Amino acid sequence: MVTVDPNPTPENKVKVNQAFEGATYVFAVTIPAARTSKERELEEGKMFADAAKAANVRLFIWSGLENYTEISGGKYTHAAHFDAKAEVTQYCKDIGIPFVNVEPAGYYQNFLGYGAPRKQPDGTFVMFGISSPDSVGHLFDANGDYGLWVRKAIEEWPGGETEILTCADILSRAEIVSTLSKFTGKTVKYVQVSKEQQLKAMVATGVPDHIVVMMMDMYDCISEFGYYGKKDIGPSQKGLARKPRTWEEFVKENVEQFNKILS
Repeated sequence: MVTVDPNPTPENKVKVNQAFEGATYVFAVTIPAARTSKERELEEGKMFADAAKAANVRLFIWSGLENYTEISGGKYTHAAHFDAKAEVTQYCKDIGIPFVNVEPAGYYQNFLGYGAPRKQPDGTFVMFGISSPDSVGHLFDANGDYGLWVRKAIEEWPGGETEILTCADILSRAEIVSTLSKFTGKTVKYVQVSKEQQLKAMVATGVPDHIVVMMMDMYDCISEFGYYGKKDIGPSQKGLARKPRTWEEFVKENVEQFNKILS
């Protein structure tokens, strides 16, 4: 096991190069720009790509995301945590490294954390958001199933897809809360709020201003243009070692955790 600080300093770049020496495959994901900055995340991703190229790896497996500035035609320019990863993807293309971009969908696990429904005075639970109840999201079990698509990337290389979209379920907000109600026995609703209300709620919980701006642009872009834009997830569903978990299966398997949250 080799541990290296991902901060892209000259010293750490040398250590990353050393860590990658002799590797056949490398999987890389960067620290989100929400925790650092877009510039830091971009440099970190470039450092990993450069090290993989120097090590002459068979395949660099990169956890990228969409460029929401481009997808929206410049309308939403503040989703830095998406754009930075997309720029790393472009960098991988530019330097000619053998790579597959394995793009994660939204995590089911988010609904066990910051995205969990909130208890109301009447005993019901509400999930708030600026999107309409009918707007859909692309989701998957990040902890349990991401490896299915990484394995697909390895097994199909060379000649396979250079971009894999890790989506297991496409669900509306209404369907998400309906499934929670079904398996927990609690009344869980989705309530659409205004941008102003969402902003106030995020600020009230201590979310830093720059992250608030990022998240609002992300929500708006997904609602208007889609999580993956207009890309077809169909090809990415083929050749998996097993069927990825649906949202209903995930809730059923983790119902004890959801019951703790909804108490």
